[in-house]
Amino acid sequence: MPVSLKKGQKVSLTKDNPGLSRVVVGLGWDVNAFDTGGAFDLDAAAFLLGENGKTTCSEDFVFYGNLRHPSGAVEHLGDNLTGVGDGDDEQIKIDLTRIPPNISRVAFTVTIYEAEERRQNFGQINNAFIRIFDETNGQEILRYDLGEDFSIETAAVFGELYKNNGEWKFNAIGSGYQGGLAALCANYGIDVE
Repeated sequence: MPVSLKKGQKVSLTKDNPGLSRVVVGLGWDVNAFDTGGAFDLDAAAFLLGENGKTTCSEDFVFYGNLRHPSGAVEHLGDNLTGVGDGDDEQIKIDLTRIPPNISRVAFTVTIYEAEERRQNFGQINNAFIRIFDETNGQEILRYDLGEDFSIETAAVFGELYKNNGEWKFNAIGSGYQGGLAALCANYGIDVE
């Protein structure tokens, strides 16, 4: 039975799942009935962060343009351009045993591609969620439904994995940003052109 989280809640992944090493982070969303005249393209990404909350190099940003971290610890399974259908819209595989020792957190984000040009924001998104399941058996460990508390944001941090006393835990964050991907990158120490 998966744990259903609320905003700000933290839960251990490895405490109740000894030997857990390979997980998949699934992110999903639906577009609500208010049609903007253009398709929504939401993009999931992972930022591998050091103790200071910043990336250590540009390869620590895993997204549709950089699908695999050099360590092999994080792999984005590809861009979904429409979000149509049930279940996960995008997935990111994590091998907890391969996360480099200088990385203490992995933040999972979603941004709206060309949000400003298309006049789109997270207020037009429904049923956004992040879930984590065991890659070996497909069993869902946890799920966090973000709810409808967004309006003008064009980027959101859904949650993060972090290491604490040798245990991997998950923090349900659910915070929005204006300024899209550029704002997130700046927050995590990535220079964008």
